[in-house]
Amino acid sequence: MISNFVKGKTAVFIDASNIYFSQKTLGWRIDFRKLLIYFQRNTDLFRIAFYGALNPENDHERRFHDFLEIIGFVVKHKKIKFIKDAHDEKFGGHHKGNVDVDLAIDAVHFRDAYDSFILLSGDGDFESLLKYLKTYQKRCVVLSTKGHISIELIRQAKFIDFRKIKKEISF
Repeated sequence: MISNFVKGKTAVFIDASNIYFSQKTLGWRIDFRKLLIYFQRNTDLFRIAFYGALNPENDHERRFHDFLEIIGFVVKHKKIKFIKDAHDEKFGGHHKGNVDVDLAIDAVHFRDAYDSFILLSGDGDFESLLKYLKTYQKRCVVLSTKGHISIELIRQAKFIDFRKIKKEISF
């Protein structure tokens, strides 16, 4: 299916936190090894990169990031931070590890090396990035889930719901 919407060298950029919430909505998990194979088979894959937060004290997260690197993903992460919130009496704040800017910088930095850009995210903050890439004649595709995709991204790129490729990418 994805091959209908891409041409030439293809770069895949994954916003981990957005995908985490999509999976909760879907009720099934993405098998990242299958996801890699899906892109290898259906595109001329230049690069597949995973951008996420990392709690260095969480062995499961560290092993998962290591696994992704071993199988061929470029993994970019930032150490998770605790953001205090005086208005949050129950928890006192929340954890954050925002890597959106890193994703956007890499997408711009490598823009001459790919023809098609696939974003796994629904975050409307990426609208400007998609607009920018389109000025360089990049084909833009967004994979996400209804309920987790902003209208801004739908307006800027071909939207494919994860449900349409579930057989190829789920555990």
